[in-house]
Amino acid sequence: MTGTVHILQEYFRLLRMTETANELPVLLRNAEKMSWTYQEFLQELLVYELKRRDEKNVEKRLKWAKFPYHKTLDEFYIEEQRSLSTRQMNQLKELNWLDQQYNLILLGPQGAGKTHISIGLGIEAIHKGYKVLFQRWVNLCIF
Repeated sequence: MTGTVHILQEYFRLLRMTETANELPVLLRNAEKMSWTYQEFLQELLVYELKRRDEKNVEKRLKWAKFPYHKTLDEFYIEEQRSLSTRQMNQLKELNWLDQQYNLILLGPQGAGKTHISIGLGIEAIHKGYKVLFQRWVNLCIF
């Protein structure tokens, strides 16, 4: 059966389902252990491949975004911020402003959390399928 598994793995690779090809022995063992039907097994294969593809796409978009560091909005201490309410932060997290194609400009003194909020919103957007590129204002200015 090992030869058959290797052949199946190669077929999956030819179909560009490399994640499934790599995980196939584990998936087969789980199917035998849990007595999956053919339909359940196929569903597990496809769900696994789709999940891994989505995870890899998020990883690629995070790398492409070129964030200077990784900070989520959950790590932002909103109670220390006087000019931004929890309600406003939750509205920003919904990303409706992106769907409506609005620009978002964050202004404030140094240390107010503008970069943290920008990165956090970028990470939220990436997880919802958007492509993001982080640039500091100074890099956008033409002198």
